[in-house]
Amino acid sequence: MNYQNKIHKWGRISLITAIILFISFPLISSIYFDAWPGWMPVFEGLLAIAPIYWTVGIIEALTFGPMLGSGGAYLGFVTGNLTAMKVPAALQAMEQAGAEPGSPEGEVISTLAIATSSIVTTLILFFGMLLLSVLRPLLEAPLLEPAFGNILPALFGGLGVVFIAKNWKLAVTPLLMMSLLFIIKPSLASAVSILVPLSALITMAVGRILYKKGKL
Repeated sequence: MNYQNKIHKWGRISLITAIILFISFPLISSIYFDAWPGWMPVFEGLLAIAPIYWTVGIIEALTFGPMLGSGGAYLGFVTGNLTAMKVPAALQAMEQAGAEPGSPEGEVISTLAIATSSIVTTLILFFGMLLLSVLRPLLEAPLLEPAFGNILPALFGGLGVVFIAKNWKLAVTPLLMMSLLFIIKPSLASAVSILVPLSALITMAVGRILYKKGKL
């Protein structure tokens, strides 16, 4: 069995295992406490959020899959938080190594970067829980409140400067479109999980048009 077949085999096993574990907690809790919500509340809850998650899931799979490679994509989707952590970590690692997304080298580096990011995140959460009582007064200090409110803008701003400078022709269209969209409708900031993959698709479309015109 070659590398790709092994990746797909263990990737599918890990995804199915993750789904079973996600479902098992509410199921076991309902059985243990004999507290069943009933089908209608479950259906009403799913009706409100399931279409969004299905849409985002499909868009992210189509957008992030080619960027991360098979191994990185499986590992990223199992561990979660792709947009904020896993994808930036993988892209930065490939950038530093000089590997192209989608290449065999890029896939290996992407997988290692996402695995490292997942391990570091787990360790930080573990020690954070152990030291919560000690760190809580510091973390809740009014002086640090603005910093925590700007973590994601700082993260994507730093990455954005690098990739926009690398190829501004590709970046300018989605950047202007998303900036205009947020200016017109600031409340869309809560829909970032949909808009980030959407902007990636726009970038791909612009890139194809520019490539056909010989401007890339």
